[in-house]
Amino acid sequence: MNLRVLQQKYSALASALNERSRRLWAATEAKSIGHGGIALVERAIAISRSTISRGIKELESAQKRMGAAHIRRPGGGRKKTAQKDTTLRTDLEALVEPSVAGDPQSPLRWTSKSLRKLAAELQAMGHATSHRMVAELLVEAEYSLQANRKSVEEGKRHPDRDGQFRYINEQVRRFQRIRQPVISVDTKKKELVGDFKNAGREWRPKGEPERVRVHDFLIKENGKVAPYGVYDITRNAGWVSVGIDHDTASFAVRTIRRWWQVMGRARYPQAKELLITADSGGSNGARVRLWKWELQKFANATGKAITVCHLPPGTSKWNKIEHRLFSYISMNWRGRPLVSLATIVSLIASTRTKGGLRVRCELDKGRYPKGVKISDEQMAKINLHHHHFHGDWNYTIRPAKQ
Repeated sequence: MNLRVLQQKYSALASALNERSRRLWAATEAKSIGHGGIALVERAIAISRSTISRGIKELESAQKRMGAAHIRRPGGGRKKTAQKDTTLRTDLEALVEPSVAGDPQSPLRWTSKSLRKLAAELQAMGHATSHRMVAELLVEAEYSLQANRKSVEEGKRHPDRDGQFRYINEQVRRFQRIRQPVISVDTKKKELVGDFKNAGREWRPKGEPERVRVHDFLIKENGKVAPYGVYDITRNAGWVSVGIDHDTASFAVRTIRRWWQVMGRARYPQAKELLITADSGGSNGARVRLWKWELQKFANATGKAITVCHLPPGTSKWNKIEHRLFSYISMNWRGRPLVSLATIVSLIASTRTKGGLRVRCELDKGRYPKGVKISDEQMAKINLHHHHFHGDWNYTIRPAKQ
């Protein structure tokens, strides 16, 4: 910048400058010029070198103060309501839980209650919240807003379906209050072992997709697997046994035993009872005698009372394990052919979520023959206590009396 340009700039501003602003303008120009700037400004506008130097010190001091005042440290600033109100999320979850639903192949859940209604109920409980905040918290918890879909035939819905969901929710809350384990169990979809197409995509070099078979015919030497899962609802942890034989009640309870031996016993050293939520059908069905017989043996071996609450018929996709464990396993291995038993076990065990889900998995090479019958005499030996509400769905099996 030359002397003439500086003089022109000063002439345009001179009438609007007071003594301090003149000093700061001169200091700004001198700093912008760099080496020799003070001398050039001094000649252009007849201001002393000491005045320009004092202006530069004022600018630098102001910058330091501004930096300290306006640059927040990491984590600084006003905390969010959900961080200050430690029970807001749990109270919201308690309001939503009795009416949640979900797609077993997606981690998303949805709720039938309106945001404003949920916000009003939370406010009545003493929380400072709004429907917008409720929406943010639900999205964080992986809920979504869904429309109705025609998929249920009229007359098929059990009249006590909603009542059973509320009853299950009450039992889960009761067990959690007294710090007793609560698990959700089910069998994941059976999978063929081999180089078969698996839905989904994964990143690979362009033009080099993994080659798989055209037809999904069973490879006899590989067979297929039945992954049976146990999901710890309170601790957000999963256990999966990969079975290579039949999916029977013996296999199901064997998996629960393994979960207890490897994970549950250490996490619940004071446990006196266990709550299991399960579907009404399959290997852990409400009418399966072998299921109750095996649970009796489990209760005898551990000395724990086993309470079982079955989901109403036709509602298996609302089982917690479906959208909190199985859906993430499906996402983790999408686009990956399940070429071997080792691959399946590894992919299940490597399943992780941002919410903290961790999964342990092992191969179960046991044999579980089909068609095992439990006689009336054996059933009479089961220390079974039916609950007052729908005892066919809700019951407790206590260790057998000596």
